[in-house]
Amino acid sequence: MTPVFFIFVCAGATAGLLWAERIDSARWRAVFKPLASLAFVLAGVSAGALQTPMGTAILAGLVLSAIGDGLLIPRQDRLFLAGMAAFGLAHLAYSSGFLFGAVRFGYEAAIAGGLTLGAGLFFLRPLRGAMGAMAAPVALYMLVISAMVTLAVGHFMAAGTDAALRLAIGAGAFAASDLAVARDQFGKRDYFNRAWGLPLYFGAQCLIATAV
Repeated sequence: MTPVFFIFVCAGATAGLLWAERIDSARWRAVFKPLASLAFVLAGVSAGALQTPMGTAILAGLVLSAIGDGLLIPRQDRLFLAGMAAFGLAHLAYSSGFLFGAVRFGYEAAIAGGLTLGAGLFFLRPLRGAMGAMAAPVALYMLVISAMVTLAVGHFMAAGTDAALRLAIGAGAFAASDLAVARDQFGKRDYFNRAWGLPLYFGAQCLIATAV
């Protein structure tokens, strides 16, 4: 099966997940979220991720992201921390993949990383009081994802290919989607956060998966 097939599966499962979130159904959430995650992992495999060191590292990131997705389904604080750790490892795996593919450190990459970190600090500052003991892990996570975006843009500047551009866009979209997760976890739990955050997240993963 082609990557396009799995992208359509992921899109359909994401639509189902949004419906499950809308009606607040834990049962259907547990069906559609793993299906969407599995679809982007299989999209990476079918795109040839296992054929290169860079692709293998990115595939590891996709798998770790899928694990993180599963850990966030129950909406428990302890599992949220474990899920954040899985996503942090996913960002490190993506970062290593970009390094395998060559990176050029220039002002473009520095600006991308700085904007990612700055946006995170700006939008999460009002939620700091609600984070409690989670404030330090969240801060570390922000640094990791900002570094990942920096390397993604640096890889695009070095490679200059359409695939590298998709990776950079996917990295940025992944970072933006995390703001929706944080707002939902530490601020007011609101369907609006998931309505824009989930499609952005799964779209980002599909972009990354098909660019290996």
